[in-house]
Amino acid sequence: MLNLYIVNGPNLGRLGRRQPEIYGTATWSDVMNNLRRDFPNCHLEDFQSNHEGALIDYLETLTDRGADGAVINPGALTHQSYALRDAMAALSIPVIEVHLSNIYARESFRAHSVIAPVAVGQISGLGVDGYRLALLHLVLLMDSDS
Repeated sequence: MLNLYIVNGPNLGRLGRRQPEIYGTATWSDVMNNLRRDFPNCHLEDFQSNHEGALIDYLETLTDRGADGAVINPGALTHQSYALRDAMAALSIPVIEVHLSNIYARESFRAHSVIAPVAVGQISGLGVDGYRLALLHLVLLMDSDS
């Protein structure tokens, strides 16, 4: 069984209620229920915080937790958090960056990710399906390694 982790940054705790025209109407609980249904052979654990330090602290525990891979939606920290980037760079597991909206079709400041260079890949603009696709890629990646 793969141990996969999903880490969400600022404001994602309000998913389904915050700007549904951009981020959709599904709550995080809805998303996790669907992911657990779609990936029954994976242990999925999620974490969300509005605080940069808490996200870094959590990322630093992933190795001790036996993580095989992770998905991160850093929210607005995508564009400015070198500390979060450095924490990800220190991980020895693959991490995929996910954004619900197309960050390249929004305000110009959103079109730059300091996280992308230390991620295996990035999925942007596919709504909550981005999480499912990121997990699918991690599963396929792990299968090809065995």
